[in-house]
Amino acid sequence: MQKDTGKNASGDAGTDLLDGAYALKTPEDNRAYYQRFAANYDQDFAAGLGYIYPKAVADAFLDLTDLPKGPVCDIGCGTGLVARHLKAKRTDMEIDGVDISPDMLAVAADKSLYQNLYEVDLTGDITSLPTGYAAIISAGTFTHGHLGPEPLRHLIRHCQAGGVFCIGVNQQHYQTHDFALCLGTLVAENVITSPDLLETAIYARKAGKHSGDLALICQFRVVG
Repeated sequence: MQKDTGKNASGDAGTDLLDGAYALKTPEDNRAYYQRFAANYDQDFAAGLGYIYPKAVADAFLDLTDLPKGPVCDIGCGTGLVARHLKAKRTDMEIDGVDISPDMLAVAADKSLYQNLYEVDLTGDITSLPTGYAAIISAGTFTHGHLGPEPLRHLIRHCQAGGVFCIGVNQQHYQTHDFALCLGTLVAENVITSPDLLETAIYARKAGKHSGDLALICQFRVVG
């Protein structure tokens, strides 16, 4: 009988995908990388590694009280993992998805979760995005090889006064890229309320050297 090592083909593929994603440097790198993996992303990465992070962010958002009315913007929506969990509990929720990868967006479109989908590089000009969102939510985008805190100030302009941000940030990335300083500056300028930080695991299964990775779910409101 073959010894059970606790690994599987999907898990190994997911770990390889994760290592590559964390090493990305440019928007062009991101587009090319996810073009290769979009079709199998849900199976190899999300299922293979037990990617519980999107559900954790969605649940944290839905647990908030006094949510404003209006559409939600899912930043770095990928294949729609956050929206799937939101729609499971709030079928009437209007959600727009934003991602840099047209291939990931194509997979998301097939799931009929989103009202609108936008291909946008959040490190550049985002004026094409609608304004007046009731909330902005994200899991897995503010992390190594992807986004730092710089887009936050611009994204705030696309959210209504009193609107909610519920964004997950890889914990190590949060520390090394000065998210606390960025958020503190926005608080001092009376742009946002003081954020609440909730710690969550990212993976439920073995993810190689990233098995113990944690994220911080940052929740704050836009000051009117």
